[in-house]
Amino acid sequence: MSDYKALAEAVISGDDKAARAITEKAIAEGTDPLSLVHDYMVPAMDEVGRRFECNEYFVPELLISARAMKASLEILRPLIAESGRQPLGRVAIGTVKGDLHDIGKNLVAAMLEGGGFEVLDLGVNVSPEQFVQAVQEKGAEVVAMSALLTTTMPSMKLTIEALKQAGVRDKVKVLVGGAPLTQKFAAEIGADGYTETAPAAVGLARQQLGR
Repeated sequence: MSDYKALAEAVISGDDKAARAITEKAIAEGTDPLSLVHDYMVPAMDEVGRRFECNEYFVPELLISARAMKASLEILRPLIAESGRQPLGRVAIGTVKGDLHDIGKNLVAAMLEGGGFEVLDLGVNVSPEQFVQAVQEKGAEVVAMSALLTTTMPSMKLTIEALKQAGVRDKVKVLVGGAPLTQKFAAEIGADGYTETAPAAVGLARQQLGR
């Protein structure tokens, strides 16, 4: 198989045009779509995360790397679906009810997708019922909630309670994040995990699902 390190480099540098072109070339040469994700894109996003943690990259760099990764995934996603190959897990993500902020949520969604997860992006102002529906009807294994406003943080606890009432709380892992949150708050509401940064969310999801 050809070496597509240039794909990883394009994602790391945020060159979306190069990422798309290399992906198209690889597919034309008969490369397995999932191998492109696991062998090049996942390591690339891991490297982006490492640079962010080391303060070599900041939010703008994360955003352009995520854009390059998504440019490649737009080509690969339908091919992977056709092959019947399974992602690492299915994550339903959204900003909780009453909160319309989406930059952090979008970053986490992009990092998770680049990390090999199938992401169901529910958007912003997501009600507890919508999260429950994603578990019941879409088979989400992880519920990831974001909040930027302290006034909307209680929606996270309400969502966890809704999952319990629907009888599906034990079927999912609940991850929470957002600027005003703390590990203490996450523990108090009964979440399974909390992370301060988007790159760390990938490792947390893998850990929670044992993958």
